[in-house]
Amino acid sequence: MPTNPVLDVIANRRSIRQYQRRAVDRETVLKLLRAGMAAPSAGNRQPWEFIVITDRQTLDKLADTHPFAKMLYQAPLCISVCANLGRTYEGVPDYWIQDGSAATENILLAVEALGLGAVWCGVFPRMERVEEVRRILGLPATVVPLNVVAIGYGAEDPPVKDKWREERIHWEKW
Repeated sequence: MPTNPVLDVIANRRSIRQYQRRAVDRETVLKLLRAGMAAPSAGNRQPWEFIVITDRQTLDKLADTHPFAKMLYQAPLCISVCANLGRTYEGVPDYWIQDGSAATENILLAVEALGLGAVWCGVFPRMERVEEVRRILGLPATVVPLNVVAIGYGAEDPPVKDKWREERIHWEKW
C-alpha cells in the first residue's frame, strides 16, 4: 500500500514521556508555533495564545503542581496553549476549547513530523490546575490555559497503537 507523509505522521504520533538532555532550537519551536496557528478556529477568531517555556525552574514548577506532567522535570521545552477570552467567537465563547484543541493537535503532529516527541497534559477544565498554571506563567484573568505540552527529543520509542475500531463507525445514522 502506498504511503502518504501526512497520514504516516498522523498514524505514527504517540505520547513521549522520556526526553534526551538536548535543547530544541528556536527555529524548530517557531515551526511548531506556526503549525499551531494554522489550525481552524470558530469564525476565524484565532483566540489562542502560546506560552513557550524553556526555563528549567518554570518547567519544574509546572511539574511540581500538575499531577500528570512529571515529565516536565526532564523535558527541555513546554508549550502551553491558552485562550484569550477577548477573542472568542461571539455568541458561543466556549468554542475556544475546540480552537485550542485543534491548535494543540497541529503542534503534536508537527512534533512527530520534525522528529521530536511530546505529550499533551490537560489543564482546563480542572480549575485548580488552571489557577496554578495561571500563577506560574503570570497569565491575566482573561487568558485560560488549556494544557501544557511537554516537548523534546525522545529518549523512548514506544510502539504505535492501532486505534482503529470499525465497530465505532456508523453510516448515515446510529
